[in-house]
Amino acid sequence: MPIPQGNYVPAQRVGNMVYTSGMTPRQDGELKVTGQIPANANIEEYRFAVELACGNALTAARGQMLEGEFIDQIVSMSVFIAAEAGFTTHAKLADFASNYLFAELGDRGIGARAAIGVATLPGNAPVEIQLTAAVKSGE
Repeated sequence: MPIPQGNYVPAQRVGNMVYTSGMTPRQDGELKVTGQIPANANIEEYRFAVELACGNALTAARGQMLEGEFIDQIVSMSVFIAAEAGFTTHAKLADFASNYLFAELGDRGIGARAAIGVATLPGNAPVEIQLTAAVKSGE
């Protein structure tokens, strides 16, 4: 389970909906990739960071499920990208997260999405991902 970096929980469940906190590319509490993404970046170099952040968000969501439940649908995903002015491939970078969720959940992993450029993110992370998921019983 992702380790909170402040006074919050990794995910919160209300009814059959799970809302994750924003997740950065941390492993065991340690940020694995840092820094703003350059305007002329080869986005492939950030695949690992995006997939790690997305995996953390999915793990947090799954941590709210009871035995016999599954993620019925990723309802929405917000991908925050710390990038230099002039960076314009936000959607392509966010596709790494969408592709990760598709690999994990099939069509249920694809929902609405926003790819948002920002100046900075917590801990100088290059990416932060937040998910909203619908949970369903396997019965």
